[in-house]
Amino acid sequence: MTDAQPLSPPLSTRLAHVPPTIFSEMSALAVRTGALNLGQGFPDVDGPASVVAAAQDALAGGANQYAPGIGVPSLRAAIARHQQRHYGIELDPDREVVVTTGCTEAVAAALLGLVDPGDEVVVLEPYYDSYVAMLEMCGAVRRPVTLRAPDFRPDPDELRAAVTDRTRLILLNTPHNPTGTVLTREELQVVADLAIEHDVIVVTDEVYEHLVFDDARSAEGHVPIATLPGMRERTLTLSSAGKSYSFTGWKVGWATGPAPLVQAVLAAKQWLTFTSGSPLQPAVAHALDHEPDWPRELARDLQARRDLLCEGLAAAGLAPRVPEGTYFATTDISHLGWADGREFALALPGRAGVVAIPTQGFYDDAQAGRQLVRWAFCKQPDVIAEGVRRLAAADLSR
Repeated sequence: MTDAQPLSPPLSTRLAHVPPTIFSEMSALAVRTGALNLGQGFPDVDGPASVVAAAQDALAGGANQYAPGIGVPSLRAAIARHQQRHYGIELDPDREVVVTTGCTEAVAAALLGLVDPGDEVVVLEPYYDSYVAMLEMCGAVRRPVTLRAPDFRPDPDELRAAVTDRTRLILLNTPHNPTGTVLTREELQVVADLAIEHDVIVVTDEVYEHLVFDDARSAEGHVPIATLPGMRERTLTLSSAGKSYSFTGWKVGWATGPAPLVQAVLAAKQWLTFTSGSPLQPAVAHALDHEPDWPRELARDLQARRDLLCEGLAAAGLAPRVPEGTYFATTDISHLGWADGREFALALPGRAGVVAIPTQGFYDDAQAGRQLVRWAFCKQPDVIAEGVRRLAAADLSR
């Protein structure tokens, strides 16, 4: 009897170049060390009590079997009303709306449904890490356009150079994670002009659509690119209830747009989850229809917490770029002598009892994000205050 041969590495080539998500690693580090988690973007307080009650009613009322793959009718109708109420976008809820398992599945299904191996996809970097994983799974050719520190604005010339006749799709994210940039109408118009000129589809991740702060609202705030002339017919818009209503664990998202694009999402989604969250879907419909002002109040509260974090970081010698939206602020730590943000983040729990997220893994251009660190302010004020107190008291130099 011979010894069994060791199993060769089972990981597929599609995933061989995709590292494990940094969010799991750093959150596990927070748990292991007992550090305050100012890294991963999840709130520490739930959303509206009426929405929780609606979910409980749905559970007790028998909404516990498969929902339609496209989503329950009440939620699809509520999403259509939301888009019309906020942006004047008219949608057919039966053909132009699909419910997904969070925006992460919406991104996955959109790319799997619309992109073939070898297609070029233009994406703003730094990027949410699932974008790269899914583009690798699709066999796409990634064409990053870098939002460079300290302002994190897209360069129109770099956008024009990235979009060519080989481009299949432009993947946007605004308000932008992790930089907190909210793209202006003028910046979006550059994208729209290129999409129309090259006959390109735009997929836009707008999960932070309502979490825009006064300093950006005064300059018009969040503008969906689908509202620009000539863009409705070529734009697939993605969002979710997780960020707007502080129910990140529910994973109820959606994709909206022209029926052929929505059908492409559904064609992939049916082989991913098919459906999920049956009792949560009517609860999210309740949120959209009956708690329409809650995200605005949340944004106002988050702005105060953003200011608390940013002022505290500055006082600790970690002056951040003040974000216009989202949950996050970014700091350059190069002046502290660390080789990169990851080295700093791994040492931070021992130095200060705090966890942050290094952003270099969100770039193709490793040098562009090498010494940047992301901090989350979607935490209670006392948690933020304690976090910045710890940072101010610590020796953070290498």
